[in-house]
Amino acid sequence: MKFGIAMFMTDYSMQPAELAVAVEERGLESLWAPEHSHIPLPRVSPWGGGGELPKKYYDVMDPFVCLAAAAAVTKSIKLATGVALVVQRDPIQLAKEVASLDQISGGRFLFGVGGGWNAEEMADHGTEYKTRFKLMRERIEAMQKIWTESKAEYHGDMVDFGTMMAWPKPVQKPYPPIVVGGGFPHAARRAIRYGDGWIPLGGRMELLETLPKFWAMAEEAGRKREDLPVTNFGPEISADEVKRNVDAGVDRIVYALDSEKADAILPLLDQVAELNAQN
Repeated sequence: MKFGIAMFMTDYSMQPAELAVAVEERGLESLWAPEHSHIPLPRVSPWGGGGELPKKYYDVMDPFVCLAAAAAVTKSIKLATGVALVVQRDPIQLAKEVASLDQISGGRFLFGVGGGWNAEEMADHGTEYKTRFKLMRERIEAMQKIWTESKAEYHGDMVDFGTMMAWPKPVQKPYPPIVVGGGFPHAARRAIRYGDGWIPLGGRMELLETLPKFWAMAEEAGRKREDLPVTNFGPEISADEVKRNVDAGVDRIVYALDSEKADAILPLLDQVAELNAQN
């Protein structure tokens, strides 16, 4: 089992470089940065967590800037978006950001992606909510072309560009792992189609029931289970929960911590480090 930490990094939380060093010092595997560009007002789209949208969603800093700061002060931990809102970003520029971060980190980037839930937010970026998943697929396919070809081009229904040259290319070949977030069965199918792993919304679904179905779908599509690791976001920090995830076949647990300073975060990291040592 691998253990990671996620945080909405803000101007009032533990800062990215400080958090990254603390995560690495404790032998944990990865640091994950979520994303929202902004929160439109008034709010209409329901938040999956229920209740009021937490303040950190309004305040979160850019994930690529945060992870670049983390890369500069660490040597071993994986640095991940959890998740990047591909449907709200230009794919040509995003391809360069991903490759640049992979270069700066020495090949330690994990590209967590998702289609998002906030229709008003993506509308401000010119994205139609109903067709966002097709847009996400085409943008990812286009980026894969940019990362792997010296003279890339892509011609889809929603993404279209002629031959181009774009560098740098990622350190990881053919490109950083693409970890697709979202529920079963739709996001699971997307992960199988163009991903290198799946984030199945953690506690919002029953892993023991869902993962066998996911792996059966993968096998039917010709994908190997070991090529599609499962990352569970957000479980409670407990040995019983780790055992439940191990028994279910989860490959990585990512603990989502509040946007707090070091005095509140470091004791939680110590608890996770203890679980890591036991596994």
